[in-house]
Amino acid sequence: MPLNVGIVGTGIFATDRHLPVIKGISNLKPYAAFNRTESKAHTFAEKAGIDKKDVYQNVEDLLDNKEVDFVDGLLPVQSNLDLVQKAVKFNKPIVFEKPIAANLDQAKEIVKIAESSDLPIGILEQWSFLTAIDKLHEILPKIGDVVSFIYKSTGAWNEDNKYLATSWRQNPEHIGGFLSDGGVHQLALLTEVLGEIDTVSGHTKQIRKESGADDILFSTFKLKSGAIGNFTYGSAFGATDKSTSFTIYGTNGSIFYDFSPALKKPTITYQTGPSSQQASDKTTIEIDEVDAIEKEFENFAEAVEKKDKALVKVPPRKAFHHLAIVAAALESSEKDGASVKVKNP
Repeated sequence: MPLNVGIVGTGIFATDRHLPVIKGISNLKPYAAFNRTESKAHTFAEKAGIDKKDVYQNVEDLLDNKEVDFVDGLLPVQSNLDLVQKAVKFNKPIVFEKPIAANLDQAKEIVKIAESSDLPIGILEQWSFLTAIDKLHEILPKIGDVVSFIYKSTGAWNEDNKYLATSWRQNPEHIGGFLSDGGVHQLALLTEVLGEIDTVSGHTKQIRKESGADDILFSTFKLKSGAIGNFTYGSAFGATDKSTSFTIYGTNGSIFYDFSPALKKPTITYQTGPSSQQASDKTTIEIDEVDAIEKEFENFAEAVEKKDKALVKVPPRKAFHHLAIVAAALESSEKDGASVKVKNP
């Protein structure tokens, strides 16, 4: 029998991305839907094949439905804590969209709830599931000790970004606005490869009034491993190519991961050797990337089926770290680039 999914929040992303994925996974079924605007919930339900009796205007009624096996939450980020509290009250496993919370106090409370419950609770940071991460882990030992890195994700302002039209993004209640909304994906990838961040020194700036908050970040990170590097993020610039890349420098070589959208496939290029005189030839690997949203739902479904929260790839504690990095960057910028320690839950 498939797991019945209750979708809480039936907006653009639920319709365009979550619904096709849920319908495409054999052991999942869209079963119930909630939206504060009843007409939107019914429109979604028709597309999803959800019975009208399982469409709700009250989230507690959906959570009280005994046939719902887990909740897929897509509410504005400031509602995440309340939704998690209610899901636990009704004994429902829950996975919900990033960032984990609007601020670190709320995020800390979600971590506390999750770690005092046996229920699987996860955050949908799909970049943690990218195939490239495993390939980078395979190559890392070849380049010796990692000493530094450059992570860069920059692009031009997109006037046609349909997600920009959502009021909760234009007037963000969550720290960092677009810096946390999209930045946690970048930070999930970086930390999955190189480990947690210890301190941040950075500067942020708001270029576009539509962002509602600072929308670019230039920074230096020190990792708990001792490695240091630059992290640059923002898509609010004038006309320029969208560029996303991750360079890792080691004592015995380097790795360059290019996943810019213009490429047909992401590539990883590496070479080994302790000096230019002893450098190997470069090796380039093309990455056949997966649908990371599909992988994160498969991961959470497994955790629910096996009733094992340890199987959740991105639990609240991990997602807290990603938001805490953004918080540290914002604090550092307010202190004119002073080094700020990343907080723990």
